[in-house]
Amino acid sequence: MMIRVRSRDGLERVTLDNSTRPLTIAQLKSTIESQLRVPVPNQTLSTNQNLLLAKTPHDAAGFTDMSNPQTLISALGIAHGSIVYLSYEGERTVAGPKQFNPAGSFGRKMTMDDLIAKQMRVTRQENPHCELVSFDRDAANAFQNYVNESLVFAVKRGGIMYGTVSPEGKVEVDFIYEPPQQGTEENLILLRDPDEEKLVDAIAMGLGMRKVGFIFTQTIGQNKKDYTMSNVEVLQAAELQAEGDLKEWVTAIVKLEVNEEGGADVHFEAFQMSDMCIRLFKEGWFEREIGEDVDPKLSRMKKDVVVGGKDTKEVDNDFFLVVVKIFDHQGPLSSIFPIENRITPVPMNALKNHLDRSRSLPFVKRISDFHLLLLLARFLDVNADVPALAQCVQTQMAVPEGYQLLIESMASAS
Repeated sequence: MMIRVRSRDGLERVTLDNSTRPLTIAQLKSTIESQLRVPVPNQTLSTNQNLLLAKTPHDAAGFTDMSNPQTLISALGIAHGSIVYLSYEGERTVAGPKQFNPAGSFGRKMTMDDLIAKQMRVTRQENPHCELVSFDRDAANAFQNYVNESLVFAVKRGGIMYGTVSPEGKVEVDFIYEPPQQGTEENLILLRDPDEEKLVDAIAMGLGMRKVGFIFTQTIGQNKKDYTMSNVEVLQAAELQAEGDLKEWVTAIVKLEVNEEGGADVHFEAFQMSDMCIRLFKEGWFEREIGEDVDPKLSRMKKDVVVGGKDTKEVDNDFFLVVVKIFDHQGPLSSIFPIENRITPVPMNALKNHLDRSRSLPFVKRISDFHLLLLLARFLDVNADVPALAQCVQTQMAVPEGYQLLIESMASAS
């Protein structure tokens, strides 16, 4: 005789020998113990499927139709192919081939990844952690002018934004560092130099600033695509925001947009990557290898996530973007000095030319330019001289005579 047994693990079968005598509940329980590895003392059996809804052993004890071990199963209408319901305490250990799926529901195997995915719901984040982002006019213009006039938005360009964050979550961008990079129409590869970034961070520390965001441009060719950010851009922005470890971190996009007269205007947009985006990135959910056949407006996941009540491996990039308001301001630094890591290297006589042009200004004002400070930092002690000189700029205090003589001698030697 074959009896089907339904439990929290799904539907299983036991086989009983009824050739010699009528079978009792005690014999059925003994067979369940031997074939399904559920000890008899832990078993509660019933012909009532509501047994499986019992939340506690006390609730299960209320099902008594199969509690008498001497009752014949035939007296309960149980015959070949019948279903009985099993509730049990504890865990099952099954030797040999798997006969059941212990974590499943009604026979479906559920792995831990499945359970996590059921809880990984991707929804839009309405409010950013950043109240607004304000760009220093000179820094923003120096960046967009180069992209517009020299690169003509034909290849991508990027930079790391530095500035301050107020207690209210207002981000002020006061300078943009442009690391070594290689840009194409579709991709931006940052060839980051750890030694140079140490100098940048030392300058920022002396200025009372820190990394606050990432800025990049989209090319003319991208403007014909139907997305705000491509999947490649989402990955890069998420990686930098995760690295920056700042909840107010901002990602800015610079692109050309056609105006009402048919001309082109340079346009800035600012976003934060959502908390869910950063979590998915840190936990390794994103597919890093993106094939050419993948729609750029969709980010592919390694496992299903829930979007709009549906399981999917493809998420519209807009779900990851949280809009940030943009303002501008006049910050403490100028952006007149030639900028690092561009097509034309910064010539050494740039320092002499800059100091000559600004001879009428106080010396501290003449060196109040991040890009000039970065050039000087290459010849100074990163742990002592660089922060000290930057602090003079921050406070607009007189530069010590020793530093002034050193800088002037460097200019004369160029």
